Amino acid sequence: MLGTIALRLTGFLLIVTFVVPGSEPGTQVAITPGSRVLMDAHNCYPYRGQWRDRIERALKTGTPLAIEQDLFWYTDRHTHQSQSLVTHGRPIHGNEPTMHDYFFERIRPLMETALREGNRGDWPLVTLNLDFKSDEAAHHAAVWKLLKQYEAWICSAERTADVRKVVPMTIRPLLVLTGEADSQERDFYDIVPLGERLLAFGAVHSEGKNPMSPAEVMVPEPANNYRRWWNNPWSVVERGDQRKAGPWTTQDETRLRQLVTRAHELGLWIRFYTLDGLSDRDLGRNGWDKGYNFGSREKASLRWMAAIRAGVDFIATDQYEDVAALVRTQGAPGRSMLPVSAAR
Repeated sequence: MLGTIALRLTGFLLIVTFVVPGSEPGTQVAITPGSRVLMDAHNCYPYRGQWRDRIERALKTGTPLAIEQDLFWYTDRHTHQSQSLVTHGRPIHGNEPTMHDYFFERIRPLMETALREGNRGDWPLVTLNLDFKSDEAAHHAAVWKLLKQYEAWICSAERTADVRKVVPMTIRPLLVLTGEADSQERDFYDIVPLGERLLAFGAVHSEGKNPMSPAEVMVPEPANNYRRWWNNPWSVVERGDQRKAGPWTTQDETRLRQLVTRAHELGLWIRFYTLDGLSDRDLGRNGWDKGYNFGSREKASLRWMAAIRAGVDFIATDQYEDVAALVRTQGAPGRSMLPVSAAR
């Protein structure tokens, strides 16, 4: 099935097209920007040797969802062998998991079941957000090689000569997103031969030094064939970010909606990171970052609900269960809430 959605912008029309393999006419496909809200599992990997159950926690909340994996290119000082490890960064001991073992093989039952059963209208079931903590060309090449091993699972699009030409995306159970870095565009788009398939899609650059700049100043150009999403700290919504957030106001809600509307008009998914609400004294036992903390669940809940109302595509949080449950109860379109254990 070939689907087309037209988004009218000032002065021109942006056509977003997608292909769904094996789907019947009329099958709902929740892939276009603004079509669904997902919980995005922030830092979903072991941290300092602890919290090894994060991916299990995330997957148990149900699909579809997004999962973030931070990657660092580690070179063993004794063997001089290098590999990509799932970690937030230094200090690194070399025994951190690889994405092959921790992520891809863990989701294999889900992916194989989805492909065997065919499209249920909720693909991609998992959006993988790759946060590169080091951007070496060799690192990118190793990750590309890994993606190629699982190509049958991954949403893809044809590589064209003109990156401004947004071509149809073939929808699979897994969508892979990368960051803003130009080096990532070089290694995940530019060097892909013409006519072959793109397997990872980058974030747009956000213009302007003032985080409270008008939305149209922050992102002046629409999605292109590689850059298809917009990643934002919360400081673009509330001045001073989570630590300085005051009462949630109508002005805050308006600002959030303006950013989301701008993204969707440009054919971009939009993500905000990271919305947590816990007393500071409890952060350490969970391994969460103080800088992302609103200080209480009540304050965070106001922002979670506002993000759902606004149609934020990816709500990044460390409170996987709380946000996933809220998305479910708020009735976000396209969410099937299928526990991964049920798909085995």
